[in-house]
Amino acid sequence: MGSALPLGEPAPVDGSLPDATGIDQATPFGVYLHVPFCRVRCGYCDFNTYTSSELQGARQDQYADTLLREVALAERVLGAAGPLRPASTVFFGGGTPTLLPPGDLTRMLDGVRTTFGIEADAEVTVEANPDTVTDAVAAELAASGVTRMSIGMQSAVPHVLAALDRTHEPANVRTALVSARAVGFDVSLDLIYGAPGESLVDWRASLEDAVALAPDHISAYALIVEEGTKLARQIRRGAVPAPDDDLQADMYELADDLLGAAGYEWYEVSNWARSNSQRSRHNLAYWQGADWWGFGPGAHSHIAGVRFWNVKHPAAYAQRLAGGESPAAGRERPDAAARALESVLLRTRIREGLPVSELLGEGRHAVAALIADGLVDGPSALHGSIVLTRRGRLLADAVVRALTD
Repeated sequence: MGSALPLGEPAPVDGSLPDATGIDQATPFGVYLHVPFCRVRCGYCDFNTYTSSELQGARQDQYADTLLREVALAERVLGAAGPLRPASTVFFGGGTPTLLPPGDLTRMLDGVRTTFGIEADAEVTVEANPDTVTDAVAAELAASGVTRMSIGMQSAVPHVLAALDRTHEPANVRTALVSARAVGFDVSLDLIYGAPGESLVDWRASLEDAVALAPDHISAYALIVEEGTKLARQIRRGAVPAPDDDLQADMYELADDLLGAAGYEWYEVSNWARSNSQRSRHNLAYWQGADWWGFGPGAHSHIAGVRFWNVKHPAAYAQRLAGGESPAAGRERPDAAARALESVLLRTRIREGLPVSELLGEGRHAVAALIADGLVDGPSALHGSIVLTRRGRLLADAVVRALTD
């Protein structure tokens, strides 16, 4: 049911921002809509999601109305700090947003549109399990203003899907993609590598199947073992092996080779797109430090340097909003040092890199050694940006430590 919420100061009951919070109207504003429902819990998943047996009083059929109460609260909070900005990106994540009827997703999106406005060229993404996408679902979502679908393929190999507790039919990835294409969506496929029992041959098969489907965008994430998950318990008792770091590195290099040869260019450590226009603009906004409001239980927000996060359980979330209270559980305003560290952590992950000018003295002194070690691209550094080489992407945490120690 998700990892623990961060520590921070208590959030005010009315959800108001700290005094003198100044919102830059030129900063893009994104909206994240969390749908925390899944049919089954995948053994590796640490997201804030719930199956029907775990809802404990919360109801899926009332969820859209509950979330719209938070949209109304956000209108009051942000309106008190200045003019409301239209959303430049909207992202339905989860969980499995497409477990809800398309009409519920439409009502949430209409609530955002009515309250804040949505820019004419906005990117509006819905995450989807392949088994939940039909021609009718895709058509209704397109009519509501959705422009992009992110399909959870994860693997094309049945035994790998089983190891991940994924229950979708592999053939339905193509079916979902065809439905999404038919209504004009940009399409992303999400993959995971390093599952127990997955070989390099298995991973190649998944990559080749994904490329053959010709999506606009592909995400490939290394499996991470999170405490509290079924997978962590299985590894601890020796039922399955832990991910092999060297094998995962080989898998990453294979992905970069095959995707690059197929015309996909990396733009973030785990993401490749056919063109700049097909990058995930919503996720880029996170990495570039834009503003966003995350709606839903456990969702996180960032407004003008203030971070806040909601209570995790859908029942507690609904109860607070029904009582006229903010669902925020806590908040923080990182100081200058924390913001600088975060900027290095996030912006080194993207192809445009981190401006060298943002590094403090010791960090600047580390650049030459990182170039010599093949972790940072030398010509880019000479032109003022820290851009990771492929080897640097594999050792991104070490690069960040060198730049911030």
